[in-house]
Amino acid sequence: MLRKYSTHRTHSDNMKLGGLTAFSSGMVNVISLIVFFAFTSNVTGHFAIFAQEIAKGNWYQATVVLLWILLFFLGSFTANMLIIHGNKYIGRYLAHATPLILETLCLLFVGIYLQNFYKETLQETEILVALMLFAMGLQNGLTASISNFSVKSTHLTGLLTDLGILFSMFTKERFRADKQLREKWQLLLCIMTCYVCGGIITGLLFYSISYSAFYIVCAVLCVIMLYDYYKLSVIKYMHKKQPLIRQHYIIKEASGEEKEPYKKKMVVD
Repeated sequence: MLRKYSTHRTHSDNMKLGGLTAFSSGMVNVISLIVFFAFTSNVTGHFAIFAQEIAKGNWYQATVVLLWILLFFLGSFTANMLIIHGNKYIGRYLAHATPLILETLCLLFVGIYLQNFYKETLQETEILVALMLFAMGLQNGLTASISNFSVKSTHLTGLLTDLGILFSMFTKERFRADKQLREKWQLLLCIMTCYVCGGIITGLLFYSISYSAFYIVCAVLCVIMLYDYYKLSVIKYMHKKQPLIRQHYIIKEASGEEKEPYKKKMVVD
């Protein structure tokens, strides 16, 4: 999900990444709506609030909202900076995983703070919302960057627009036969479904588990990171085995034994 980049990614890679990150985004957005009465997985509504506060002359509130918007931007900026510069120094997987690690730490901090220290003051709320927006900016910047802008999993406005366009295109047979368009439709539908499911599940669970819902979000993000770590471990193991396989094959060939039974034995081993 994380180790492949841009055009090297498969449709399956984008589906898994888009689905899981959208699920976590839907959870975060619903939690923030319940706790803070604010959306944190996107900034579309914040621009309207920013304009409204300026019109009313509420300069402090306008500044806070502007900082929220800038933090979402900063999250996206940070994620892409880590990806394009980190590949050279720390490797592709770690460079791609670092934004998710930072996001997990931000959300974990918010969950722990809410559970143990939150006094429901305005200043606390503003800071916690800011952290969540930064975390969502990190996630959106990561998914968009490594998928060549195919996956954006923190909001649905542009996604619904694209789905509407695709559905209208599918009214023509030549577009329905286009594999690339069908894959795009599947990806967008997967992201939307997972986002909504994440929100619904969180809404149902929150009143039972309260702020512990943040730990579930962090667990989902950890699954994304550990999945690729497991894959890389398997690949590394197979590369270590490969020289031994070649050496045994050469010995078997030199002894005059048939190749095919040997191949079958190696597969079983």
